[in-house]
Amino acid sequence: MTAPTGWHRQVVGPFSLLQLVGVIGVVVVAAIALVVLTIPLAGGNQTALPTPGPGFVAVGQETTGLQVGQPAPELTGINDGQQVSLTDLDGNPITLAALRGHPVWINFWASWCPPCQQETPILRQEYDAHRADGLELVAISVQETTPDDVRAYVQRYGLDFTVGFDATSAIFHTYNAYVLPTQVFIDRNGIVRNVTLGIVSPAQVEQILAPLLAQ
Repeated sequence: MTAPTGWHRQVVGPFSLLQLVGVIGVVVVAAIALVVLTIPLAGGNQTALPTPGPGFVAVGQETTGLQVGQPAPELTGINDGQQVSLTDLDGNPITLAALRGHPVWINFWASWCPPCQQETPILRQEYDAHRADGLELVAISVQETTPDDVRAYVQRYGLDFTVGFDATSAIFHTYNAYVLPTQVFIDRNGIVRNVTLGIVSPAQVEQILAPLLAQ
């Protein structure tokens, strides 16, 4: 019996060259179709999302956040149809209106969030370096059980910047945030100048703060 030649000769186990090429062709076509289906459709007014940093935890559906150049919303939100306002760990109100005239760094975080834990020394270091320049750092904890849990974390790491307790995540939603940590840098006039998703490095913070502190 003559051995198969050309396209019909066996190349892998019992499979002929013709069968192998056919399988490869099916895989290639399927891959191309998958790429086409997953490419976002061009939209007339779509706004690109900020690029997440090197470390973050997604806690909500991806969405377009605040845009640079727009006024920062006040630290309020809606929960069960009722307006709620941000408070510190002792229940005292925290408002952007009271901070007008200062550059403000808002940091959404949680004590259980590993990237937030990794970032804690950076927040402490940068605040200590620039508090005399007028910087206000408001670290807003979200998805925590009680203020006491957050207070224990604050005391453990000696954090002396303002810490807010967003009990219902209403303020988190007002700022269209969906990852922890999320950073929002606001100038002295209350305008958003930078939004960063994920951990920021000291070098990034210095670069972002430089024009805000120089105003």
